[in-house]
Amino acid sequence: MRGAPTILHLDMDAFYAAVEQAAKPSLRGKPVVVGGLGPRGVVATASYEARRYGVHSAMPTAQARRRCPNAAYLTPRFTLYRQVSETVMELLAGLSPLVEPLSLDEAFVDLEAGGTPAATAAARETGARLRGAIRAATGLSGSVGLAGSKMLAKIASEQAKPDGLVVIAPGTERQLLAPLGVRTLPGVGPATAEVLRRAGIATVGEAVEAGEAELLRLLGKAHGGALYAMAQGIDDRPVVAERASKSVSVEDTFDVDVTDRTRIQQELAGLAGRCARRLRAAGRSGRTVVVKVRRYDFSTLTRSETLRGPTDDPVVIREAAARLLDAVDTTEGVRLLGVGVSGLADFTQEDLFAQSAQSAAGGPAEQDASGDGGGPLAAAGPPPPPADAEPDAEPGPRQDAGPDAGRRAPPVPRPPAGPGAAPPHWLPGLDVRHAAYGPGWVQGSGVGRVTVRFEGPGTAPGRVRTFRADDPGLEPSEPVPLVPGRA
Repeated sequence: MRGAPTILHLDMDAFYAAVEQAAKPSLRGKPVVVGGLGPRGVVATASYEARRYGVHSAMPTAQARRRCPNAAYLTPRFTLYRQVSETVMELLAGLSPLVEPLSLDEAFVDLEAGGTPAATAAARETGARLRGAIRAATGLSGSVGLAGSKMLAKIASEQAKPDGLVVIAPGTERQLLAPLGVRTLPGVGPATAEVLRRAGIATVGEAVEAGEAELLRLLGKAHGGALYAMAQGIDDRPVVAERASKSVSVEDTFDVDVTDRTRIQQELAGLAGRCARRLRAAGRSGRTVVVKVRRYDFSTLTRSETLRGPTDDPVVIREAAARLLDAVDTTEGVRLLGVGVSGLADFTQEDLFAQSAQSAAGGPAEQDASGDGGGPLAAAGPPPPPADAEPDAEPGPRQDAGPDAGRRAPPVPRPPAGPGAAPPHWLPGLDVRHAAYGPGWVQGSGVGRVTVRFEGPGTAPGRVRTFRADDPGLEPSEPVPLVPGRA
């Protein structure tokens, strides 16, 4: 642990919801919930106005609606979130060459590597300047924590929320940690906390008083030793500028279980194409194609096939995925489909002409997973947290080699099809453009109608108009950039 608070942790405040409020003037100061909107939707994040009603991330959207029925429930717009994130990350890069992004809205910065003097006052001044620069560039607020270790910097930023700055001065670490609950420490989730509670250990200070031997007895050598060190504020993990991605994957969750085999095959083909586009956008290729199927009973199966060389060819990936799907029984219904590519490389093998016919050259490798996320598709990513570790406060896009690396976001459910249903692109929150009225966003849709509010980041709250869902003048559009010049 350092003798100066030169590790900075930035966490943007209610990031997705805050971006939506900044982009939609009529929602400023009002409850906003971003996430999946279907029957199985999950909240990605909620504005502070919505949190007052008990809405929080990872909550089922249906439960959130019961708690806060008057909130605006919006589909995520990751294209816009990435644009804003790039601006924020550029500001962090101006402080130091060592920036470790954790997601679109969160990162560690090693100020020492950027030349910030090893003094508490200098670190505080740097943090204050950063918060001002972020607000000037994006109009959003971020909370900053500064300390001598990553763990303490993150704890400090949590204490700073919302829109604040907290510095943990050297020598005060033990005093600050002592009264906090043991769940504050990384890796201490409900199961570990319950083991400690039964032993009479509820706070970090009590964990230190219990001693290392007692924690080893209760939790085992690895977990007990790590917890004892963290309870004393000891955390020597460095800020790592880059994290090597190990897989690229995409998946979709369906509102209603899909049983039609033809549709399942079509959905899989589309996922394979999206996966290939992400590979190419990242300048990567991969050797192993993985298919993930979550069935009607929530059991999850994965199938994988290793090719003879790395590829980013959508045809090769699609055909491999189709072969893998052939081995999966989907007659009872499918809740989720996913396609991934692992074993990444920075090049594509030229001689892959035979791979599209590989089905004749041996069967695919297989792996089953009776639980959620088992198998190669899950294993290809970063190591998982401890079994009972707390989920991230604000999920983000899934981990892959593209620009949206970071925490997982709940898949965006599709609207149900049927008579009178609106076209799939009229989801609440998404961007549209009307030939007569210009850009706006979908406020709601149904029974053949779509309601649009015409406003944008630089306008006053706009007027609402309702159109037929098949109005020829209305079409989907890209988000209006929140940051000028960022598209």
